Amino acid sequence: MLEPLAAVFDLVCPRACFRCRRPLRDDAALCDPCLRAFAPPEVPAVSGLDACAAGAAYVGEVEAWVRAFKYPPAFALPDAGPEAMLAALLTRAARALPGGPPDLVVPVPLHRKRLRRRGFNPAALIARRLAHGGGARLDPVALARLRDTPSQTGLDARARRRNVAGAFRFARAGPAPRRVWLVDDVVTTGATLAAAAGALRAAGAISVVGLAAAATERRR
Repeated sequence: MLEPLAAVFDLVCPRACFRCRRPLRDDAALCDPCLRAFAPPEVPAVSGLDACAAGAAYVGEVEAWVRAFKYPPAFALPDAGPEAMLAALLTRAARALPGGPPDLVVPVPLHRKRLRRRGFNPAALIARRLAHGGGARLDPVALARLRDTPSQTGLDARARRRNVAGAFRFARAGPAPRRVWLVDDVVTTGATLAAAAGALRAAGAISVVGLAAAATERRR
C-alpha cells in the first residue's frame, strides 16, 4: 500500500536535491554533482579506532549545515534539510570503508541532562539515517555518558582527552557486538570517539570504526 502512495507523492512533489533542487530519481538527499562538490577529508588516526572517516571538511556550507542542524531556533525541531545533507555525506564516507556493514551502528551519546536541554541527540539522528540507508542495525542507547562533560570547544588535544576520559560505558547486558560503527556529528581531535571506542572495546567489541559527518582542522 505504501509503495503506490509513494509513487503518487513523487509525481505531485518530485524528489529534489536539498542543495540545488535538481530532481532526483531516488531518496538521496544530495545529487551526485553536489556530493562531488565536497571532498571527503583525510582524518588522522585516532587511538582505539580501526579507522576514522568523515563526510566533508567543517568549513563553509558544511559548517553552516552543522550549526543549523545542531542549534535550531527555540521550540523548533532540527532542520530536516541540513540533517539529510550531513547524513548523505556521512553515508558516502561509510560506503568507502572496507568490510561491509557493521554488526551495530552506535551514536556518541549525550549526557541525560544535556539531552533534556537540547531535546535531541544530533549524532543519533544522523546515525539513524546512516543505518537505515545501509541496512545496518542501530542502537541509539548502547552507550551511556556517565558525566556531563564540559564542551570540547576551545580545548587542545590533551585537554580534550582528559575531559572525556572514562566518560562512557556500554549500557547493554552481555558483550558488545564484534564490529561497530561509532557515529558523531563532528570530529576534531577524535578524543570523544576514542573514549567511546574504549568503552565498546572493554565490553567486547573487536573492531570499532569512527564516522563523522564533518571534520574540523585538528588541534594539537
